[in-house]
Amino acid sequence: MLDTHPRTAPRAARTAVRPTGEERTFAADELIVSKTDPRGVITYANDVFLRVGAYSLDEVIGQPHNLIRHPDMPRAVFALLWETLTARRELFAYIQNLAADGASYWVLAHVTPSYGADGAVVGYHSNRRRPSRRAVERVRPLYERLLAEERRHPSARAAVAASSGLFQRLVAEQAASYEELVWSVIGEEED
Repeated sequence: MLDTHPRTAPRAARTAVRPTGEERTFAADELIVSKTDPRGVITYANDVFLRVGAYSLDEVIGQPHNLIRHPDMPRAVFALLWETLTARRELFAYIQNLAADGASYWVLAHVTPSYGADGAVVGYHSNRRRPSRRAVERVRPLYERLLAEERRHPSARAAVAASSGLFQRLVAEQAASYEELVWSVIGEEED
């Protein structure tokens, strides 16, 4: 049984991981699974999460889930993720993650709130599967435009605000919502 008690290390104890440019993947029949508390602190990670992410269980339990955030992922996607989860809804999203050794890996994430017996949100559950190469190539230009917009702004807050607005406009050109855009990519590219 996996120990799910947080062992939060000070943030300063973590060293920044730099992307190496190496890209890794995982088998089509594997799922990366993690759970967090309501603040996004990891309480569970399965063996696929650990293997693909090049982490040990002790290195991830008690750490913020953004431990695996790749710097090439637009903040606007995560703003949408948290907005959706706060509204107690699930979200599907294409996400590029960063492993402990600097390798990157793409996932099609399905993130849902987890509820306690009283109906309160007690955390979040995420399962990720391997996306098709065509799906990644379809979303990458959108993410690159969002990143370029974010880099034009001096603060994280201004960057998120600007790229979130651009995100809404770019998505509206292709679909009624990001969710519909993702489902259209899944339908067209994941078969």
